[in-house]
Amino acid sequence: MAVHSTAEAAELVERARADIAARPAANRFLDLLESREVPPERLGALAGEEYRIVGSDRRSFALLAARFPNPPAGDLFLSLAQGEARALRLLLDFASALGWGEHELTTYEPRPQAQSYPAYLAWNAVYGTSSAVALAMLANLAEWGAYCARAAAALRTGYDLSDEAVGFFRFFAEPPPGFGEQATALIAAGLGAGEDPREALRAARMLHAYETAFWDSLAEGLG
Repeated sequence: MAVHSTAEAAELVERARADIAARPAANRFLDLLESREVPPERLGALAGEEYRIVGSDRRSFALLAARFPNPPAGDLFLSLAQGEARALRLLLDFASALGWGEHELTTYEPRPQAQSYPAYLAWNAVYGTSSAVALAMLANLAEWGAYCARAAAALRTGYDLSDEAVGFFRFFAEPPPGFGEQATALIAAGLGAGEDPREALRAARMLHAYETAFWDSLAEGLG
Protein backbone atom coordinates (compact mmCIF):
# COMPACT_ATOMS: atom_id res chain seq x y z
CA MET A 1 0.00 0.00 0.00
CA ALA A 2 1.46 3.34 -0.99
CA VAL A 3 0.11 6.72 0.03
CA HIS A 4 0.65 9.47 -2.50
CA SER A 5 -1.80 12.20 -1.45
CA THR A 6 -2.80 14.18 1.59
CA ALA A 7 -6.35 12.84 1.27
CA GLU A 8 -5.09 9.25 1.48
CA ALA A 9 -2.90 10.15 4.46
CA ALA A 10 -5.92 11.70 6.17
CA GLU A 11 -7.79 8.44 5.68
CA LEU A 12 -4.95 6.61 7.41
CA VAL A 13 -5.17 9.07 10.32
CA GLU A 14 -8.88 8.33 10.66
CA ARG A 15 -8.17 4.60 10.65
CA ALA A 16 -5.68 5.06 13.46
CA ARG A 17 -8.08 7.20 15.47
CA ALA A 18 -10.88 4.69 15.01
CA ASP A 19 -8.59 1.89 16.15
CA ILE A 20 -7.66 3.86 19.28
CA ALA A 21 -11.30 4.77 19.97
CA ALA A 22 -12.15 1.07 19.86
CA ARG A 23 -9.70 0.53 22.73
CA PRO A 24 -11.10 2.94 25.35
CA ALA A 25 -9.18 3.27 28.59
CA ALA A 26 -10.37 4.89 31.80
CA ASN A 27 -8.06 7.45 33.37
CA ARG A 28 -8.38 6.71 37.07
CA PHE A 29 -5.62 9.14 38.03
CA LEU A 30 -7.49 12.09 36.55
CA ASP A 31 -10.75 10.86 38.08
CA LEU A 32 -9.04 10.89 41.47
CA LEU A 33 -7.45 14.25 40.77
CA GLU A 34 -10.83 15.77 39.98
CA SER A 35 -12.25 14.41 43.23
CA ARG A 36 -9.24 15.78 45.19
CA GLU A 37 -8.09 12.30 46.20
CA VAL A 38 -4.51 12.54 44.90
CA PRO A 39 -2.10 13.24 47.77
CA PRO A 40 0.66 15.86 47.43
CA GLU A 41 3.43 13.27 47.15
CA ARG A 42 1.74 11.77 44.09
CA LEU A 43 1.57 15.21 42.49
CA GLY A 44 5.31 15.33 43.01
CA ALA A 45 5.56 11.99 41.23
CA LEU A 46 3.65 13.49 38.30
CA ALA A 47 6.22 16.28 38.12
CA GLY A 48 9.12 13.86 38.44
CA GLU A 49 7.84 11.53 35.73
CA GLU A 50 7.11 14.38 33.34
CA TYR A 51 10.55 15.88 33.96
CA ARG A 52 12.17 12.74 32.57
CA ILE A 53 9.60 12.30 29.81
CA VAL A 54 9.92 15.83 28.47
CA GLY A 55 13.71 15.70 28.52
CA SER A 56 13.70 12.37 26.70
CA ASP A 57 11.10 13.45 24.14
CA ARG A 58 13.03 16.62 23.38
CA ARG A 59 16.09 14.56 22.49
CA SER A 60 13.99 12.08 20.51
CA PHE A 61 12.46 14.81 18.34
CA ALA A 62 15.87 16.41 17.83
CA LEU A 63 17.23 13.04 16.68
CA LEU A 64 14.29 12.61 14.32
CA ALA A 65 14.96 16.06 12.87
CA ALA A 66 18.56 14.99 12.25
CA ARG A 67 17.51 11.67 10.68
CA PHE A 68 14.86 13.29 8.48
CA PRO A 69 16.18 16.83 7.86
CA ASN A 70 14.27 17.60 4.67
CA PRO A 71 10.82 19.21 4.76
CA PRO A 72 8.21 18.46 5.84
CA ALA A 73 9.78 16.06 8.35
CA GLY A 74 12.71 18.16 9.50
CA ASP A 75 10.63 21.25 10.14
CA LEU A 76 7.97 19.36 12.06
CA PHE A 77 10.32 17.38 14.28
CA LEU A 78 12.45 20.43 15.02
CA SER A 79 9.37 22.40 16.06
CA LEU A 80 8.33 19.55 18.34
CA ALA A 81 11.76 19.53 19.96
CA GLN A 82 11.48 23.28 20.52
CA GLY A 83 8.02 22.78 22.00
CA GLU A 84 9.40 20.28 24.49
CA ALA A 85 12.03 22.83 25.53
CA ARG A 86 9.29 25.33 26.30
CA ALA A 87 7.25 22.67 28.11
CA LEU A 88 10.24 21.89 30.31
CA ARG A 89 10.40 25.51 31.47
CA LEU A 90 6.67 25.43 32.26
CA LEU A 91 7.07 22.14 34.11
CA LEU A 92 9.56 23.78 36.46
CA ASP A 93 6.80 26.22 37.50
CA PHE A 94 4.53 23.27 38.35
CA ALA A 95 7.28 21.55 40.32
CA SER A 96 8.11 24.77 42.17
CA ALA A 97 4.48 25.17 43.22
CA LEU A 98 4.75 21.73 44.82
CA GLY A 99 7.96 22.66 46.62
CA TRP A 100 10.11 20.67 44.24
CA GLY A 101 13.36 22.04 42.87
CA GLU A 102 16.14 20.70 40.67
CA HIS A 103 17.39 18.34 43.38
CA GLU A 104 13.99 16.68 43.84
CA LEU A 105 13.43 16.37 40.10
CA THR A 106 16.83 14.91 39.28
CA THR A 107 16.88 12.47 42.21
CA TYR A 108 13.30 11.27 41.75
CA GLU A 109 13.17 7.54 41.02
CA PRO A 110 10.89 7.02 38.00
CA ARG A 111 8.35 4.24 37.67
CA PRO A 112 9.28 1.87 34.81
CA GLN A 113 5.69 1.65 33.58
CA ALA A 114 5.39 5.45 33.46
CA GLN A 115 8.54 5.70 31.37
CA SER A 116 7.48 3.19 28.72
CA TYR A 117 6.03 6.02 26.60
CA PRO A 118 9.27 8.01 26.16
CA ALA A 119 11.23 4.76 25.79
CA TYR A 120 9.05 3.75 22.84
CA LEU A 121 9.33 7.19 21.28
CA ALA A 122 13.12 7.03 21.69
CA TRP A 123 13.16 3.62 19.97
CA ASN A 124 11.23 5.13 17.07
CA ALA A 125 13.62 8.07 16.96
CA VAL A 126 16.43 5.59 16.26
CA TYR A 127 14.69 2.89 14.25
CA GLY A 128 11.22 4.10 13.27
CA THR A 129 9.93 5.82 10.16
CA SER A 130 8.92 9.45 9.91
CA SER A 131 5.35 8.56 8.99
CA ALA A 132 5.01 6.19 11.97
CA VAL A 133 6.02 8.87 14.45
CA ALA A 134 3.83 11.50 12.80
CA LEU A 135 0.80 9.23 12.72
CA ALA A 136 1.28 8.10 16.31
CA MET A 137 1.55 11.67 17.57
CA LEU A 138 -1.38 12.95 15.51
CA ALA A 139 -3.74 10.05 16.23
CA ASN A 140 -3.20 10.36 19.99
CA LEU A 141 -3.10 14.15 20.15
CA ALA A 142 -6.76 14.80 20.97
CA GLU A 143 -6.79 12.34 23.87
CA TRP A 144 -3.53 13.67 25.33
CA GLY A 145 -4.74 17.25 25.01
CA ALA A 146 -8.04 16.42 26.72
CA TYR A 147 -6.18 14.77 29.59
CA CYS A 148 -3.97 17.83 30.03
CA ALA A 149 -7.00 20.14 30.01
CA ARG A 150 -8.61 18.03 32.73
CA ALA A 151 -5.41 18.07 34.78
CA ALA A 152 -5.06 21.85 34.52
CA ALA A 153 -8.67 22.44 35.58
CA ALA A 154 -8.49 19.97 38.48
CA LEU A 155 -5.22 21.41 39.79
CA ARG A 156 -6.60 24.94 39.66
CA THR A 157 -9.94 24.24 41.35
CA GLY A 158 -9.07 21.35 43.63
CA TYR A 159 -5.52 22.14 44.66
CA ASP A 160 -5.52 25.96 44.45
CA LEU A 161 -2.59 26.11 42.05
CA SER A 162 -2.09 29.29 40.05
CA ASP A 163 -2.48 29.71 36.31
CA GLU A 164 1.31 29.89 36.09
CA ALA A 165 1.71 26.64 38.01
CA VAL A 166 -0.56 24.72 35.62
CA GLY A 167 0.90 26.31 32.49
CA PHE A 168 2.58 23.03 31.55
CA PHE A 169 -0.78 21.29 31.24
CA ARG A 170 -2.42 24.22 29.48
CA PHE A 171 0.43 24.23 26.97
CA PHE A 172 -0.36 20.65 25.92
CA ALA A 173 -4.13 21.07 26.12
CA GLU A 174 -4.21 22.67 22.67
CA PRO A 175 -2.39 21.32 19.58
CA PRO A 176 0.37 23.46 18.08
CA PRO A 177 -1.01 25.70 15.30
CA GLY A 178 -0.96 23.87 11.99
CA PHE A 179 0.26 20.61 13.51
CA GLY A 180 -2.50 18.51 12.01
CA GLU A 181 -1.82 19.72 8.49
CA GLN A 182 1.95 19.39 8.88
CA ALA A 183 1.73 15.88 10.30
CA THR A 184 -0.68 14.74 7.59
CA ALA A 185 1.64 16.10 4.91
CA LEU A 186 4.54 14.25 6.52
CA ILE A 187 2.57 11.00 6.60
CA ALA A 188 1.75 11.39 2.92
CA ALA A 189 5.38 12.12 2.04
CA GLY A 190 6.78 9.24 4.10
CA LEU A 191 4.39 6.60 2.88
CA GLY A 192 4.64 7.88 -0.67
CA ALA A 193 8.39 7.25 -0.36
CA GLY A 194 7.72 3.63 0.55
CA GLU A 195 7.30 3.63 4.34
CA ASP A 196 4.97 0.89 5.56
CA PRO A 197 1.49 2.09 6.62
CA ARG A 198 1.08 -1.01 8.78
CA GLU A 199 4.06 0.10 10.86
CA ALA A 200 2.52 3.54 11.19
CA LEU A 201 -0.79 2.12 12.43
CA ARG A 202 1.04 -0.16 14.83
CA ALA A 203 3.00 2.79 16.21
CA ALA A 204 -0.22 4.70 16.88
CA ARG A 205 -1.69 1.76 18.78
CA MET A 206 1.48 1.20 20.77
CA LEU A 207 1.86 4.85 21.73
CA HIS A 208 -1.73 4.87 22.96
CA ALA A 209 -1.08 1.80 25.11
CA TYR A 210 2.05 3.34 26.59
CA GLU A 211 0.25 6.59 27.40
CA THR A 212 -2.42 4.56 29.19
CA ALA A 213 0.35 2.82 31.13
CA PHE A 214 1.71 6.21 32.22
CA TRP A 215 -1.57 7.30 33.79
CA ASP A 216 -2.22 3.85 35.26
CA SER A 217 1.15 3.90 37.00
CA LEU A 218 0.36 7.25 38.63
CA ALA A 219 -2.94 5.88 39.96
CA GLU A 220 -1.40 2.72 41.36
CA GLY A 221 -2.14 2.32 45.06
CA LEU A 222 -4.55 5.25 45.21
CA GLY A 223 -8.24 5.09 46.01
